[in-house]
Amino acid sequence: MTTPERSTHMREPVPDHEQKRVALSYLNEAWAEARLDGVDGDCLAQACLFTALAEFVSTYGEEAAATFTEGLASRIRNGEFSVDLPRQ
Repeated sequence: MTTPERSTHMREPVPDHEQKRVALSYLNEAWAEARLDGVDGDCLAQACLFTALAEFVSTYGEEAAATFTEGLASRIRNGEFSVDLPRQ
């Protein structure tokens, strides 16, 4: 049995905004699937927040993660995370 050779071509770096767009698409799809399977939205939100904060801590450390989250309250109050839902 032979194994396929890996491509040795270097890929262009993907811009940060494009990576965020793709990541959000993956998360939206996973969220929709979990909701279809009956997982409560609040449970999903808490699990996502925990996972995201754990990733920040493992990547940047506890102090940097804490500093980042200090600004979240005002951003939430300013509507930065509000989603306009279409009305029927």
